[in-house]
Amino acid sequence: MADVLLLHHVLGRTKGIEVFADQLRDAGHTVHAPDLFDGRIFSSLEEGLAFVKEIGFEEVTARGVRAASELSRDVVYAGFSLGVKAAQQLTQTREGARGALFFHACLPTSAFESQWPPDVPVQVHAMSADPFFVEDGDIDAARELVASANHGELFLYEGKEHLFTDSSLPSYDADATKLVIKRVLDFLA
Repeated sequence: MADVLLLHHVLGRTKGIEVFADQLRDAGHTVHAPDLFDGRIFSSLEEGLAFVKEIGFEEVTARGVRAASELSRDVVYAGFSLGVKAAQQLTQTREGARGALFFHACLPTSAFESQWPPDVPVQVHAMSADPFFVEDGDIDAARELVASANHGELFLYEGKEHLFTDSSLPSYDADATKLVIKRVLDFLA
C-alpha cells in the first residue's frame, strides 16, 4: 500500500478533498492531507486567490514542502491545482518519491532546479477544455512531463470545469471523478 501526501487546492481542505482522501484510505492507502490554510475554506476561486496572494504563493508551496518533512521519503506526492506546485517540487527535488498524481494543473519541469526523475511514475488528470489547464499552458507542461517520464500518463476528461474532482463544489463531475479514482487506485496498486 502507498503512503500519499495529498495537497489541496486554492479553496482549502474542503469536504470534497477529504472525501477524495477517504476513498484512497478505504482502498488501504495511508493518506496525509494537511491543511495549508489553517482551517480556512473559501467559496470562490477569487476569495481563495486573494488569501493566497495575501500570504504569498511561495509560502503556500513552502507549507506543502514542510508537510513532507515529517514523512518518509518513500511517498507518492499528489496535488490539486494550487497544491500541484509543492507536489511537483517535492517529486523533482526530494529523493525517494514513489510517484506523483497531479489534478487540474502541471508546471514545466524547468520550474525547479532539477529534471523529472525518469523512473518516477506520474499521472496528470484534467478536463480537456478547462481554461486554466489549457490556456495557461499546463496542458503543454503535462505533455512534456509525460514524455520525459518512463511511466507517465495524461488523462483528459470531457468538459471545461477546473476542480471537477471535488464533490463539495458545483464544478464536480461524478462520472469523470469515478474514472479518476479508478485510474488513481490502479496507479497506487
